[in-house]
Amino acid sequence: MKETKFARATFLTTASLATILLLSGTAVAQSTQVKGVINGRNGATMTVQTQDAGNVVVVLTVDTQVEDVQGVFHARKKEMGLTVLMPGLQVEIQGNYNAQNQLVANTIKFNGKDLQNATDIQAGVAPVEQQAQAQQQQIAQQEQQLQQQQQEVAAEQAKIAANKAAIAAANKRFGELGDYNILGEVTVLFANGKVTIEPEYKPQLVALIQKAKTINGYVIEVKGYASSVGSAALNQKLSTERADNVTDFLEQNGIPLTNMLAPGAMGTSMQVAPDTTAEGQAENRRVVVMILQNKGIAGT
Repeated sequence: MKETKFARATFLTTASLATILLLSGTAVAQSTQVKGVINGRNGATMTVQTQDAGNVVVVLTVDTQVEDVQGVFHARKKEMGLTVLMPGLQVEIQGNYNAQNQLVANTIKFNGKDLQNATDIQAGVAPVEQQAQAQQQQIAQQEQQLQQQQQEVAAEQAKIAANKAAIAAANKRFGELGDYNILGEVTVLFANGKVTIEPEYKPQLVALIQKAKTINGYVIEVKGYASSVGSAALNQKLSTERADNVTDFLEQNGIPLTNMLAPGAMGTSMQVAPDTTAEGQAENRRVVVMILQNKGIAGT
């Protein structure tokens, strides 16, 4: 009798463990990881171009964790905001597919160097291309001095070619606003050396916010500029702080971070007036805020 009870208890314990393992395996199987390059933002979703699955629609939520990972084993992590998820950024996404076959992101990881490259491309510069040119010169010197390193040189040349292709593709994405309709725009001007939003522009920004909320799948783009008066480093800093302050105002007044691109620090690029006059300098000290809608959503 005791042996029968023991055998029954053993069977029940084994069955319970098997059920737990089966359920755990199912949960794990539902989790998906994809790698690719962001090539579009539409409201609280973005599209990622992957090598194996093509374009994947990714859903961003308030619980989505965004991490800048460093090191060979990704041991160093830094939590970031959703606004850093810009076109051209290479990412690794962990999440689950919903009923619409969209990947709901739990965590999104990227490398800080990739973010810097994407940011520089958005600002109209291509440091990776400059690095590639420097590598070519170094390779040429190595070929003259060390003929025995031909294999290493070939590997470096392949890396340069890949970098150039990536730069060309990213520049094309940022250079073409043809995929979007611009449905609203506000320009905020700043005093010399100042980054605070003047009261006269706040009602205009509030009106833009209200209009954006009526548009399906809208995305807000913020770009800050500076006049060429002063050092390049100072002007870059001013354009960054101006764009950040306008972005903070938009968020505080109802625009979620899921619907905003990272504020672009454009420095002294794309001047709209000559900096030889006070009036021209005033026009160049600006932040441009635009409501964008993908033409695929608008049907145009």
